Amino acid sequence: MKIGFISFPATGHLNQMTALARKLQSRGHEAVMIGIPDTEAHASAANLPFISFGEKEHPIGSIAERWSVVGTMEGLEVSRYSFGQLSPDMTRAALKYLPEILSKAGIEAMVIDTVFWFAQLVPMYLGIPFVHIWTVLPFDMSGSTPPLYFSWPNENTEEARARNVEGVKTVVEIAMPNALVAIPFAEEMGLSIDWNDPEATNSKLAVISQIPSEFDYPDIPWPSSFHYAGPFHDGKGRRQVDFPWDKLSGEPLIYASLGTVANGRKDLYKTILGAVGPLKGVQVVLSVGDKIDPADLGTLPANTIAVPEAPQIELLKKAALCITHAGLNTVLEALAQGVPMVAIPNCYDQPGNAARVAYHGLGECVDLDQLTVERLSELVQKVLKDPGYSEKAKEFQKIIADRRGLDLAADVIERAFEISPVKAGLVEA
Repeated sequence: MKIGFISFPATGHLNQMTALARKLQSRGHEAVMIGIPDTEAHASAANLPFISFGEKEHPIGSIAERWSVVGTMEGLEVSRYSFGQLSPDMTRAALKYLPEILSKAGIEAMVIDTVFWFAQLVPMYLGIPFVHIWTVLPFDMSGSTPPLYFSWPNENTEEARARNVEGVKTVVEIAMPNALVAIPFAEEMGLSIDWNDPEATNSKLAVISQIPSEFDYPDIPWPSSFHYAGPFHDGKGRRQVDFPWDKLSGEPLIYASLGTVANGRKDLYKTILGAVGPLKGVQVVLSVGDKIDPADLGTLPANTIAVPEAPQIELLKKAALCITHAGLNTVLEALAQGVPMVAIPNCYDQPGNAARVAYHGLGECVDLDQLTVERLSELVQKVLKDPGYSEKAKEFQKIIADRRGLDLAADVIERAFEISPVKAGLVEA
């Protein structure tokens, strides 16, 4: 079967989607990455065929340039700007070009990153079966748990559920600019969609999350099409990153990273340096991304190596602790290596991920408005000294290893695509 994959064009999404594409490829399917030009480098690193669209609207380098503005933003401001000012242009390009691309390429089924908003309208129009992948924390739109944008505690009270429902309204409001692009396309193509239902265009065949069920909150009323899996990474098919391995001292390692998107705040890196610099008997690797020059952080503590980009999985294999923005992929990659965390969530799904880290005893978290050098130092030392955090992380390491998320997801996808478009309800019999 010829399966097209489309992903939000950010590293934390592309690494997972290309890994899943390679897994399906290894099972004899023809897997093709489809995306705007900045996606090609990741497809090439994964040795996957690539089909480009939107070259005029999104030339090479445009993602880094346009999305750099969110690097210094905070909280819901990041999501509002990302999904209000930036994502709609990608949705518009997908709806414009994908119908012809999928038809000409002979794509028989689609695997779609849910955060590439409303790309699913094209296979719906063409009668092509599709499944959805949550590369980020899945949205619980029921109000039974706190929406992913918030680090609220998970509480089973009437007041908490009312608060959660209001949070869901915020999630819908933030995504609305993309719906305003999608609605005219759906109407023009004759698709009948209940736009009052935020899950109306989700795949009815399968929606797969790369988190293991044990990481989520209990008793979320997911539809029958929803499946938990496990992390979509195997340590292969990624761009090679240079690193000064000879500078590692062999002391317990703290790996610190604030991700690849909203990672442009020097004050946060300086807070991390202030917290870990005085610690004795540890070494720190700080990955600062492409928006900050490590030299701009001043004189580094003697125990710290700062780099623009780091080979994250390889370093986590050596780490005793991960200081993280709580992006889902860093969280899952840390757990896959049995590494506890101190989470400093900022935006997107990070607050929800950080809350789950704390809920399951996998580490500690501190919101930005509570972050100080002293508070971060206290939490780092707490997690390093208390073996309970490491033991819990090791439990999750075993869960993840046993679950084999890529294989589980591929199994679900293959079962889903055995259903014909007629049986799936995508076209009339």
